[in-house]
Amino acid sequence: MLAHQDVVAEILDLPDGPEIGAFFDFDGTIISGYSAIAFFQEQLKRGQMSPRDVVELMSVMASFGIGILGFPALMLAASQFLRGVREDSYAEFGEEVFKSHIARQIYPETRALVKAHLQKGHTVAIISSATPYQVEPAARDLKIENVLCTYLQVEDGEFTGAVVRPICFGPGKVLAAESLSEKYGADLDKSFFYSDSTDDIELLERVGNPRPLNPSNRLRAISERRGWPVRRFASRGRPTPTDWVRTAMVPATLLGSFVSGLPIWALSGSKRDALNFSMSVFADVASALIGLNLTIKGEHHLWSHRPAVFLFNHQSNVDMVIIARLLRRDISGVGKKEIGDIPLIGRILEFSGVVLIDRKDTEKAIETMGTLVDTMRIEGKSVCMSPEGTRSVTPKLAPFKKGAFHLAIQAGVPVVPIVIQNSSDIMPKGEMIYRPATVEVEVLPPVDTSAWSADTIDEHVASVRTMYLEALGQDPSDDSVKPLRVVRK
Repeated sequence: MLAHQDVVAEILDLPDGPEIGAFFDFDGTIISGYSAIAFFQEQLKRGQMSPRDVVELMSVMASFGIGILGFPALMLAASQFLRGVREDSYAEFGEEVFKSHIARQIYPETRALVKAHLQKGHTVAIISSATPYQVEPAARDLKIENVLCTYLQVEDGEFTGAVVRPICFGPGKVLAAESLSEKYGADLDKSFFYSDSTDDIELLERVGNPRPLNPSNRLRAISERRGWPVRRFASRGRPTPTDWVRTAMVPATLLGSFVSGLPIWALSGSKRDALNFSMSVFADVASALIGLNLTIKGEHHLWSHRPAVFLFNHQSNVDMVIIARLLRRDISGVGKKEIGDIPLIGRILEFSGVVLIDRKDTEKAIETMGTLVDTMRIEGKSVCMSPEGTRSVTPKLAPFKKGAFHLAIQAGVPVVPIVIQNSSDIMPKGEMIYRPATVEVEVLPPVDTSAWSADTIDEHVASVRTMYLEALGQDPSDDSVKPLRVVRK
């Protein structure tokens, strides 16, 4: 599966090989907004900046904004705030900022472009005026090995307050692209550069295929005059009024769907039929409100073996809607205890048979989940669970927990892997807004657990996880952290 086929169609028609370069700006191009702002916000949150530091930094930024300071002077002034800070601690801070802020700002469409260029064997790089501490965590996530950016001087493991020249800005980006092209044999006349800003006009003019992404008004005007193809993505950044409305309506839909099933319960006496009706209504109405379009491969596996333990990789809060849309009836699930604290919503989910567990109390969680065995054996209901245990901040598959697999063994039912490709396009972890998107789902064949035992469960968990990795197109070796190959000027 490859998401965003319309975005990457041009790339897939290109020749393979390193002769074609694919260079990406970072801020505003790979991510929505500016990574420096995320760093600043996190430092404020942690109390790492004094009021005086804040005032001085804002003054520097204002001077840059009105043209008193150029970018080199801005970087030099900003680097003074890091004088004496250890580089390793700041690099660790950068990783934390990526997980808490920047990861969810990556445009899914740009992610697809990067993936397509990598699949073609092109020379892919991030060329950014930002520092490595802002860029490299995202580069690792995107599997971009080549990073050229602005480096801060380090002596004895500490920042000196100086900036390494040349700075990767304006003409400096052209020099960076030329050095990388020389190293890998790329032809700049055949290469691509993706950027959102006129700050990068020199490199946009130097490559054969300039590709403005989410351009500023000024770059858009230049692109129109020169015939450069422009793309604008609405998947990240400032939500529209429609996005706010659809987000507000989804919780109301859950309540409304529950109420719609009450007459069925009253008239038939069947709580089960009422809940099945409510689930179907919720699935269809919520999907329509969100703008969720599903493409499903292997849909027949959803019905061939029930009851079962349905497993799904967890990227987004919208996964609840996706699972309801897929499974529709006779389903119970597992959620975190905190959901029970949400007014009305928590009560509805508990009434619907969702088991809420305390993830901090493993023993009690196991005891609570034991009720699901009876749910499957006696009631004939299936159970849906995420073996990752929580949402992941990136598409990378997290390690699997064993609870769902033990449950399948005890109940004597198969596990059915549901592979969700890109639900984070709609709402990544850390965001609160639903945005329309097409989500790709593949349902793998049911896996027989009749020969499984507690003694052999580790190998079965590993086997099922490998199925997910293959379906997602992820390399099992990615589980181990690899050093990034950074190209320094």
